[in-house]
Amino acid sequence: MTQSTHGSPCWYELTTGGIDAAQAFYTAVLGWQIADSGTPGMDYRIAKTGDSMVAGLTPAEDGRPNAWMIYFAVDSADATFAAATTAGATPIVPPADIPNTGRFAIMVDPQGASFGILQPLPGGQGGAFDQKSTNAGHWHEIITGDPMAAMKFYGDLFGWTISRSMQMGPDMTYHLIAWNGLEIGGAFSMSGAPNYWKPYFGVASVKAAVQSVKAAGGTVLRDPDEVPGGAWTLQINDPLGVSLALDGPA
Repeated sequence: MTQSTHGSPCWYELTTGGIDAAQAFYTAVLGWQIADSGTPGMDYRIAKTGDSMVAGLTPAEDGRPNAWMIYFAVDSADATFAAATTAGATPIVPPADIPNTGRFAIMVDPQGASFGILQPLPGGQGGAFDQKSTNAGHWHEIITGDPMAAMKFYGDLFGWTISRSMQMGPDMTYHLIAWNGLEIGGAFSMSGAPNYWKPYFGVASVKAAVQSVKAAGGTVLRDPDEVPGGAWTLQINDPLGVSLALDGPA
């Protein structure tokens, strides 16, 4: 029997007002191979690392903000959508089919962070989230005004738990999120910050990425941070001002 991936990160999608500039940036920084998906009537580009599809890039239209969105795999898009909206989520895109991919929906959680769900077709989980693969998704942070309320919402929806909570300073507690025992991200509150999800993508060298980000037109927000376990992280904005982070060895 195939193990359920319900609640696992499974796709990353960038909405951007400068899709060509974004393609050039992510190709330079992450080495992604990006090509048109061939979807009729829309400019939707697929980013791959090796043979694995990692992310989609799409133009910002109809007032949509420049932002990364994280999708989480679900056993049933319709049932999860119904449970989420009952729990206070705001529907943005109701469940709909994506040919040859699965069934998806987009919502805003009760604290104000946007997220997507995807019910993949059999065998369609893919390798977008792979903590052992360079250039794939490695980590996910939710910046939210009420981390415990957010974790109650996502815990009920996806079965997530808080594996540990670490005091990061006098005003910040970082809660580590576990899915099926695997730590996949963190939740914390930051005064004055909007509520949103931030993806982390792996790189071969964080310190080398400092130079590649700058050379490609992105912004390095602060020096690399060492995190428990010997890894390093780098907080950046892409050329369109979209927030994300990189992680990997020094």
